[in-house]
Amino acid sequence: MLDQLVLGIKRVLDQDVVGVYVHGSLALGDFNRETSDVDFLVATRTELPAERLPALEQMHAELRNQGFKWACNMEGSYISQALLKRYDRQQCWHPALRCDGSFGVDGHASDWIIQRAIIREHGITLFGPAPETLIDPVAPAELTKAAQAILTEWWALLFEDASRIDTSEYQAYAILTMCRCLYTIEEGLVASKPAAAQWMIDTHGSKWESLIRQALAWRRGDELNAIDETLAFVRYTLDHAVK
Repeated sequence: MLDQLVLGIKRVLDQDVVGVYVHGSLALGDFNRETSDVDFLVATRTELPAERLPALEQMHAELRNQGFKWACNMEGSYISQALLKRYDRQQCWHPALRCDGSFGVDGHASDWIIQRAIIREHGITLFGPAPETLIDPVAPAELTKAAQAILTEWWALLFEDASRIDTSEYQAYAILTMCRCLYTIEEGLVASKPAAAQWMIDTHGSKWESLIRQALAWRRGDELNAIDETLAFVRYTLDHAVK
């Protein structure tokens, strides 16, 4: 399927493709066939104009229609090599395939500082040069600030509207994301969800162990029913993130 993805991208963009990379859980080694998505990045020669986007949207739709399982569990971004080099909050809107299959131009928030680090250090090259030739090194202090921003800009909003965590899937996602954020804040590094979860259990006592292990074990179709516990864990993470 990844071969077909690269062929489709090259067919649509031709010489405007610089590189195609897989990141996320596949790159970090914690891919879970039950819960993971395939995350990809396309580095382009320049920022893509609006008139190029319908053909990309159609290409991704064709992949889904061909019956490739992971084509329906895929998200990715198309970023020019100039803007990929380092994160710029003033120029962070890029074409993106969303996890629901829709396609558009989306804002790429502070988490893309962390995504860049993952791609640079762990990204799997499907086409093009090694990712470290396109992305500047990301300092530990930048990773820490990015993780703090993710918590304060996005996750703190749960205490105004908690409807996002009504589903068991989002509860599990929230719990493991808290582990990763706090790991990055305290260690200045990026880790897989299982590794960060174990670190959280080891370093922050046993209070959250049961909740974290439930999130790790969760599979689609399972009921977690842990809204209150998840909110408490998010609050705990926020409190420790801004010390």
